[in-house]
Amino acid sequence: MVFITGDTHGDYFKLQLFIKFYKPQKGDTLIVCGDFGYLFANDKKENSLLDYFETYNFDICFIDGNHENFPAIYSYPEEIFNGGRIHRIRQNVIHLMRGQVFTIEEKKFFTMGGAYSIDRAYRAFRKSWWKEELPSDAEYKEALENLAENDMKVDYIITHTAPRPMIYPIKKAADTHEAPLNNFLDYLFYDLEYEHWYCGHWHEDRDINDKFSFLWYRVISL
Repeated sequence: MVFITGDTHGDYFKLQLFIKFYKPQKGDTLIVCGDFGYLFANDKKENSLLDYFETYNFDICFIDGNHENFPAIYSYPEEIFNGGRIHRIRQNVIHLMRGQVFTIEEKKFFTMGGAYSIDRAYRAFRKSWWKEELPSDAEYKEALENLAENDMKVDYIITHTAPRPMIYPIKKAADTHEAPLNNFLDYLFYDLEYEHWYCGHWHEDRDINDKFSFLWYRVISL
């Protein structure tokens, strides 16, 4: 089974609650919609926790959000996993890279992490925020190439932030610094064929319609 949830921000207890209530089995997959956060400090405590996660019998997959330590994530080995590129943090802790299409339990998942940190003024560059938080031109290009190879059709879209038509219903506004990413997501919203789209970032648990959901604490099982 595949489970999807919102931002974890390095919260140990959120994963423990997931295990307690959903009882994942061997071979199951949990996907976190960005702001994973367990590599943010990249210190001994976090690495010990990641080592502990490796004792779980299910995969913990995540896309990146904006509140991530990108140099720490990118320092791990890159490989191909279920058809797409990943960074393997631990044997069962996996960063799903941007612009990839993964086949998990015979379903196709398109992943696109990244967002703009509106709280940059309260953070320190390359200590608590990194320029890699927004996708590069090369990542957009790779995403479009991978989607074209899949005939612009996937089963699920997993992103951190949302296209603008879905942000407006929650009475929020996209930041102008995020415009290239919003434009890309808007394009997917109108032109990509998909069954359902899940995102995090906005700290909302809400279904906008039968094809789009914001996730925060909620866990969706597919």
